[in-house]
Amino acid sequence: MDIWYSIIEILPLEWTGHAFMKNALLAVILISPVFGILGTMVVNNRMAFFSDALGHGAFTGVAIGGMMGLVQPLWSAVIFSILFSIGIAVIKHRSRMASDTVIGVFSSTAIALGIFIQTSGGKSFGKAMTYLVGDILSILPSEILLLWIVLAFIAILWIVIFNKLMVVSVNPSLAGSRGIHTFWNELIFSMVIAVVVTVSMSWIGLLVINSFLVLPAAAARNIAKNQRQYHVWAIVISVLSGISGLIASYYIETASGATIVLISAMIFFATFIYRKRFD
Repeated sequence: MDIWYSIIEILPLEWTGHAFMKNALLAVILISPVFGILGTMVVNNRMAFFSDALGHGAFTGVAIGGMMGLVQPLWSAVIFSILFSIGIAVIKHRSRMASDTVIGVFSSTAIALGIFIQTSGGKSFGKAMTYLVGDILSILPSEILLLWIVLAFIAILWIVIFNKLMVVSVNPSLAGSRGIHTFWNELIFSMVIAVVVTVSMSWIGLLVINSFLVLPAAAARNIAKNQRQYHVWAIVISVLSGISGLIASYYIETASGATIVLISAMIFFATFIYRKRFD
């Protein structure tokens, strides 16, 4: 961290004198590529509603952890989110119900259960607001280490399963004919999304975390001409939105997560107009 601090302090900007901004910037640089690369597959597989539902599951996991008396309910939230994603995947696979119906049932149940637990016994809902809105400026150096681990894990996993996921997203029948287990690959990807959403929720905020996955990938899809460009643009847009949104939020004194999302949205609409003009 000392090396990182020394590098940032070279910049002749006011915010570089604050440790919390330096920590937040490094966190954004680490987590933005993760959301960018995972978002490409979320958009390809039309899983935007699913990733949003995972946020509700993570919220319930936090509530359960708080009920159990855990000071840091992160791990209870991770475990519940993984189980939540497995439950959705299994019922989608074994039932004839539409995917959005299954996801809607789980999502609405999870958020209601989370609120029920958080407010049981007349307890205040105030503590839960941290997870709903998020505060990346509160991230600690010890927590940044977790982001390094997440980034390394996603990079390795992507190398191993990307081609399989791509075939599954394009043509599940073709994937099955080639011996690719569609259900298990989708389940692994769902669990990964669940972990990333849960780990990031207290810094980004559950109300906007789904936008971190969807908007950069959707914007990249507007301008990419092939899969390689699609992934590169998604990462670039995600990182650019993250850094500019964080710095902008410092000067205009707004929530960092929401500011980042608004910049991503502006990039999406700009790329959409560009595509329409030059199609």
